[in-house]
Amino acid sequence: MAMVKGVSRRVIVVRNPDPRFFEQAIFLMREDALSQEGVTADQVVAEAQQVAAGYIRRNSPVGKQVSKFLPLVYSSLGAAVIGFIWCMTIIL
Repeated sequence: MAMVKGVSRRVIVVRNPDPRFFEQAIFLMREDALSQEGVTADQVVAEAQQVAAGYIRRNSPVGKQVSKFLPLVYSSLGAAVIGFIWCMTIIL
């Protein structure tokens, strides 16, 4: 394991992104992140929070189970709409 001394980095710590899995998430910022035109510190923090929340959604067991059923739900809703339209054309 190598140790690097004398390096200063900016970090963003997102506390408690999901207490079931993590205590905190740590993001290392690029050196030029805040020097880009129109980028504020609040935007960078918001992006870090979104990334942490998105990671939890994509990788949690509950999120994976829900995403398995979404195609079935959308297919069923589509079939119901088509069936309703078909019935309405016969009645009218």
